Amino acid sequence: MSPIPHPFPAAGLLDDERRKRAALDLLAARRAAIVRRARRALLTRLLDAGTATADDMRDAVQLPPGVRPVALGAAPGPLALAGIIRAAGYVTTRRALAHTRPVTLWALANRAAALEWLRAHPDLPDNTPAQRGFYDDLD
Repeated sequence: MSPIPHPFPAAGLLDDERRKRAALDLLAARRAAIVRRARRALLTRLLDAGTATADDMRDAVQLPPGVRPVALGAAPGPLALAGIIRAAGYVTTRRALAHTRPVTLWALANRAAALEWLRAHPDLPDNTPAQRGFYDDLD
C-alpha cells in the first residue's frame, strides 16, 4: 500500500519543517545544558577554524550516559536564524557509525555576534532542571 500524496506538496514540506522545528525546540528545552555546550563548542570551533560540522560538536561535548547524540541537532538552528552562522555546504561525516552520510558544513557569518553570544551565554551546570529525561512530563 503506497501513501496518499499530499494534495499540496509545498504545504506538506512546511508541515514537516514546522514539526521538525517543534521537536528541536523541545529537545533544546529538555537538554538545555547539553545544547548550550554544543552551541558554545560550535561557535568556538568556528572562531578558531572558520568552519565546523556536527562531528566537531560531537568531539567537543561529552554526552552523559543515556543521552543520544541527536540532542546536538538542536544546536545550530537558532544561531543560523540569528545570522551568527550560515550553512556553507555539505561534507561527509568523519564518524564511521554515520556511514559517510553528508553533514552540514557551518561557517561564521558574524564574528562580533558570535563573541557576544558566547559572552552572554555561559556554560550551564549539569544539574539544570531542564536536564530531566526528554520524554518526562509529556502528555
